[in-house]
Amino acid sequence: MPLEPVSQGLLQQLAEERQPPISEQTPALARMTGPIFAGMSGRGPEVGAVRNVKLKGADGGLFRVRALIPEGEPEAVIVYFHGGGWVLGDIDLQYDHVGRDLANRTRSTVVLVNYRKAPEHRFPTAIEDSYLGLCWAAEHLAELATTGAPLIVAGDSAGGNIAAVMTHWARDRRGPQIDYQALVYPVTDCDVDTPSYVDPENQLMLSRDTMIWFWDHYLPDVAARTHPDASPLRAADLSGLPPALVYVCQYDPLHDEGVAYARALEKAGVPVTLAEAEGQMHIYFQMANILPGYQTGIALVADHITTFISNHAHTSAPQEEATSDA
Repeated sequence: MPLEPVSQGLLQQLAEERQPPISEQTPALARMTGPIFAGMSGRGPEVGAVRNVKLKGADGGLFRVRALIPEGEPEAVIVYFHGGGWVLGDIDLQYDHVGRDLANRTRSTVVLVNYRKAPEHRFPTAIEDSYLGLCWAAEHLAELATTGAPLIVAGDSAGGNIAAVMTHWARDRRGPQIDYQALVYPVTDCDVDTPSYVDPENQLMLSRDTMIWFWDHYLPDVAARTHPDASPLRAADLSGLPPALVYVCQYDPLHDEGVAYARALEKAGVPVTLAEAEGQMHIYFQMANILPGYQTGIALVADHITTFISNHAHTSAPQEEATSDA
């Protein structure tokens, strides 16, 4: 399927404006596009309540988490890690919109983690902050959702990478228990020479050069990138991880590693659903009110999470005691 027309139009507009690719910019300059796209997306839907909290990182530095609580009694807690190559992105901009939308669609509290970014805070700061954010959500689960609610991790791109790593950490550190994971076009490996990485049709808003730029800022030591905390596909053991949705998109350098991770999870005995957004390019999942793929994508992820929550409630509900007539 060809790239959908609105995405083609956006790329044409950027070309006409002669916007340099991210790989030719400084992090500070690249971050200036965030407010522009956030203005195009607009404010997300209203939620029942918003709670902002500051947490202290392992090095004593502070970062924020935001709990977006829907109306009614939340049925789950979703800890969401945003994309942006570990360099860009912020919970105050487009991802606040994503979080609000996801909260309302799934009837769940969404906790956004504003992990600190590279190059100011390089690997492993992002995953250390994220684990602390995940632990905070688990510790406050009873305040954020109904009794017995599942704890879910989700994220897109670099955030999908972080969500995947969180499932490894939670398993190996014996907590907190993660019940489900939703990974949207996740970074799972540091190999930049896969077929989808070098495919000319995939060199769009995210290109091979841009991903190399992200990696260089996040983890300059090329050899260290093979560590499973950076490339979860390379973990020696993927067994015992929570059921997963892996949602890749057609025009994306990261396509092949997302598919490979889904297959590796399945081989390890993890229940996994692999879905593909046909005709979409990397970045669509954060482009509310900009790219039509956003609506399709957020609906698909929300539907899978909602189905899991429903099944979880059914299987975890206490069974009525059997009775018999005298």
